[in-house]
Amino acid sequence: MAGVEKATDDKGVDDRDADGIRGAAHGTAPVPLSVLDLVTVGSGRTAGDALRTSVDLARFAEARGFHRYWVAEHHSMPGVASSSPAVILAHLAAHTERIRLGSGGVMLPNHAPLVIAEQFGTLEALAPGRVDLGLGRAPGTDGATAAALRRTDRLNEGADDFPEQLAELTRFLDDDFPDGHPYRRIHAVPGPVQATSPGGVQSRHRPPIWLLGSSGFSARLAALLGLPFAFAHHFSAQNTIPALDLYREHFRPSAVLAEPYALIGVSVLAADDEREARRQVLATGLNMIRLRSGRPGLFPSPEETEAHEFSPLEREFVDSWAANIVHGTADEVRSGLDDLHKRTGADELMLTSHAHSGELRLRSYELVADAYGLPTA
Repeated sequence: MAGVEKATDDKGVDDRDADGIRGAAHGTAPVPLSVLDLVTVGSGRTAGDALRTSVDLARFAEARGFHRYWVAEHHSMPGVASSSPAVILAHLAAHTERIRLGSGGVMLPNHAPLVIAEQFGTLEALAPGRVDLGLGRAPGTDGATAAALRRTDRLNEGADDFPEQLAELTRFLDDDFPDGHPYRRIHAVPGPVQATSPGGVQSRHRPPIWLLGSSGFSARLAALLGLPFAFAHHFSAQNTIPALDLYREHFRPSAVLAEPYALIGVSVLAADDEREARRQVLATGLNMIRLRSGRPGLFPSPEETEAHEFSPLEREFVDSWAANIVHGTADEVRSGLDDLHKRTGADELMLTSHAHSGELRLRSYELVADAYGLPTA
């Protein structure tokens, strides 16, 4: 970009973009495709079943050319077994070799920055060069659970202090607190301090930070810091284009990125026939009704959903929710994703599929991969 000196290697590649942030599109996909996993637990299934599905999905995504695989932090939700992203990511790292792994995201106000730096430094040591640190400022749960996590009832304080928490976390990751700072002699380990210690041979590379959001706050902050941005289109579709416009308009080139890079999370459900896709989407709607009414539970089966008597208000909610899920046959989903990309200009599409069974979730991603002709090995 004009006025910015770009550091390039001998092949002309901008070093700032060469650490896995910018992926490559495969087959006929318009942009790189990735996966967001909430480790869904269906009724009649266990958390162990859901975690085994996550391993299968991560292996599948790696084999078919998906760029990254993220796990989202949620709490106190029986149907979501992703309360500990770092633990799950360590497990996935042991079962994959190439795909990028990351958090989509870790909710920074829930944790001490040093703890996150140590967790993701450990992940970087386990899977060098393929770990992303996606950060959000929402609690990922209800207010009472957030208070229990944070040991405080001043919940707005954590969100309001997000820029300061982010700065502190970045300092721990880079091990560069200035002289005189009270944390100057504190080091996140594993981390860069091991590279500068006598006899140190460890790389100073650390996971790239992404900011996540569903409104304009994180979009603007990511832009001002020159960081990659991930927007939650799957539950805030009306804010997607305004947030992306804000990010691009205010982006400042940084040591991380020369130009803006934004992905969007998209709810997707592909099935072998349109009726089955609709059944699964209806179950997703019932799951959200229960969550929004303070009665979260295991993800309902289509049979449970069909037996539920939806009120007119519930039916209206489900129809509204389903409108933001790209669903149907493989061709219909491909068309919907292509249209979404054209409307938003997103640099990457991160797909999240919710269904009662792990087999149906895996089938959804398989159909999308086949529709775009992604590699088969």
